[in-house]
Amino acid sequence: MQLRWILGLPYLIWLYIGTTALAQPEASITAPAHTINHPDTTHSSRPTSLTFTASTDQRFFFFGDTRNDNDRRVPVSVYGIRAGFLFPAKHERPNLRGGRSASFKAGAGFYFINQHLDEPGLLPNTSESVTRHLRIATVYYERYLLRRKAFEVSLPIEFGYGHSRYERDDDQSNKHEVARGVFLPLGVGLSAAYQFPTVRWLRPLHWFGLNMLIGHRFILKKDIPDSQINYSGFYISVGPSFFLENLTADINYWRQKRKKKSSLSR
Repeated sequence: MQLRWILGLPYLIWLYIGTTALAQPEASITAPAHTINHPDTTHSSRPTSLTFTASTDQRFFFFGDTRNDNDRRVPVSVYGIRAGFLFPAKHERPNLRGGRSASFKAGAGFYFINQHLDEPGLLPNTSESVTRHLRIATVYYERYLLRRKAFEVSLPIEFGYGHSRYERDDDQSNKHEVARGVFLPLGVGLSAAYQFPTVRWLRPLHWFGLNMLIGHRFILKKDIPDSQINYSGFYISVGPSFFLENLTADINYWRQKRKKKSSLSR
C-alpha cells in the first residue's frame, strides 16, 4: 500500500503545481487574516481554543532483528492511527506564520504489526519459523518548528506501551504460542507536511496533502530478555495525508455562512 503511494507521488506533485496556479487569483483578493471570520487553514488567524485532529499513520520500521541475506535491515510495514488536539500558541512565535498557528499538538496513537519471521534462533529453544504480533499504544507530543501557510515542520516525540506475542507457524504443533512480553518504546523524529491549497471551486482539496517522517526508536524495556529480538532502529513514512482539522474548519465555515445568509434573507 505504501509503495503505491510512493509511485503516485509524481502525479501528486503535478496536481500540486496545477492547483497552486489555480489558487493564486483567490489569494490576491483575500482580505487580511484578522478581518476574516472563517477558519480557513491557509488564511485564518491563530486559533484561540483546542482543535481536534486525527490521521492514519503507516510507517516502515527497520528492526534490528529483521535482515536479508546480505545482513541488511529490511523495512516492516506498521499500520496505525493517531488522534489528539492542536494547542494554540500562548506567545508570539515568528516561525509560526500563516495557517492554523498551533504551537504544538499532543494525543495518543495505536499501531499493530503482524510479521512472519523465518530466522531460527531469535527466540530461546525455538528453531521453527514464527509469526510476530505487536500491538503498541503511544502518547505523543509534537512541537511545531516552522509553519508557513500550507507547509509545516515539526518534532514528534512518542512514548509507548507495547505487547508482543510469538506463534509457531507449524499447524501440527499443539502449542502455537512460543512467547509473549511487554516492551516500552521511545521515539524521536522529524516530520514535514504540505497541505494542498484552497481552491474556491474545489475546497475539499486542502483536506489532503503530503507527509514525510523520519525518526529513531529506542527500547527502554525489552519484552523477551533472553532472546535476540531487537525493535530498536529507524523508521520512515512517505505518503499522502488527510488533515481532519481542515475538514472540521470548513464545516464550521459553511455553517456560519449559511446562518449569515439566512439572517440576511429575513
